Amino acid sequence: MQVKNLRILIIEDDGLIALLLEMLLEQMGHEVCATASTQAGAVIAAHRFEPDLLIVDARLRSGSGISAVEEILRTRKRRMPHLFVSGDIADIRARLPAAITLQKPFRAAALTQAIDSALEAAAIL
Repeated sequence: MQVKNLRILIIEDDGLIALLLEMLLEQMGHEVCATASTQAGAVIAAHRFEPDLLIVDARLRSGSGISAVEEILRTRKRRMPHLFVSGDIADIRARLPAAITLQKPFRAAALTQAIDSALEAAAIL
């Protein structure tokens, strides 16, 4: 189902991981419209850039990626597909059992599959 040319917001507090993820997404044909490293920055960026997809690190040094997504979704008029990346996805699954998750480290094929799953989940909600 992979849709090309998605505008993606990366929410990640590790600059190197954010850069590597951005490069991988661009190689896949997507546009990274912004990156945010804090919960507050993520909410602001989501409203400013209206991305097609959020790729979110669950744990941020300043705030929570999960809380950022919950706040973004509460204030949106349209669905916003999202997926969580983490070194430990058990915490995410405990809080949001239906969340689309991707365990770090991951390969490009797993990222593509997670993006497809996030888009499909948003379409049926």
